[in-house]
Amino acid sequence: MRAVVFDAFGRKPEVREVPDPAASRGGAVIRVEATGLCRSDWHGWMGHDPDIRLPHVPGHELAGVVAAVGPDVANWRPGQRVTVPFVCACGRCGACVEGAQQVCERQSQPGFTHWGSFAEYVPVENADINLVGIRDELSFTTAAGLGCRFATAFRAVVAQGRVAPGEWVAVHGCGGVGLSAVMIAAAAGARVVAIDISPRTLDLARRFGAALCIDASSLLGSVADAVLDATGGGAHLSLDALGSPRTCAASINSLRRHGRHVQVGLLPPAAGNPMLPMARVIALELHVLGSHGMAAAAYAPMMEMVKAGTLRPDLLVTHTIGLDEAPTALVAMGSRSRNRTGVTVIEPHRAAEGSR
Repeated sequence: MRAVVFDAFGRKPEVREVPDPAASRGGAVIRVEATGLCRSDWHGWMGHDPDIRLPHVPGHELAGVVAAVGPDVANWRPGQRVTVPFVCACGRCGACVEGAQQVCERQSQPGFTHWGSFAEYVPVENADINLVGIRDELSFTTAAGLGCRFATAFRAVVAQGRVAPGEWVAVHGCGGVGLSAVMIAAAAGARVVAIDISPRTLDLARRFGAALCIDASSLLGSVADAVLDATGGGAHLSLDALGSPRTCAASINSLRRHGRHVQVGLLPPAAGNPMLPMARVIALELHVLGSHGMAAAAYAPMMEMVKAGTLRPDLLVTHTIGLDEAPTALVAMGSRSRNRTGVTVIEPHRAAEGSR
């Protein structure tokens, strides 16, 4: 098969022929029809993830068709349309037994613990636990983002954040996760403040339901002060959807009394450990929470909202490219001059015809 491969961290990947994957006894091989280009993939390429072993194929949010299953797989067969959470659970450890597969003690992650979905085919472990069926009307391009960005934001806002109608929700960083969080919080009846440094990205946030937008690049004061002023005392719920010491602290400082901070953006060690404003956490009795993906078993409510049109993850996809364009697009994610907004999706079986 063809795949995007890098042999050294930080060196531009290339598309080349590699061996086809085989299904393990309880696993499956998925023909990848669409796979999202995510900043987590960029972090992996830069060497920020200790699980990656070289050479490596990145990619972790995908949708496609079951191509093969192992002999122990009971619930899936070739030809079925599926997506996969980026955290693939074992189904047997203590966390899985408790229903917390997203923090599985023996989890695997395509594109991190093993070769991922920037390829024509990708293996998935424990297929009966981790595959999620997708209806025929849902495009693969839209479904690809459900495995990471959209599902991650859904759980962060709804389950961990416990969003309620009428609350103020601040979203710090409006990349794929952040824009998803804006849309989900607005659909839940919250008043959303979107914070980013890109006017074009903030235009998308308004389109997806943000009541207020703050351009952090043009502020004279702090982001936290701007949120406190805009919301009349602070957000009830605030999310760091980017993942940096600065946005993490700003999110906590944006909260009102008894507010809830959810850290959903990854904080790579290379950026340094964030200095949390714990004095404020204590004084205002704030809640500081983490959120790590969403288990396959928890997808049903999100999928129902997508089916009903209450949530429109299709609107997040602003660019599609072929596999040959993926190496350049991955490298460009680290550039401040990158001018693309929204989500880029790779279609591995598409002929090299330029992006659209």
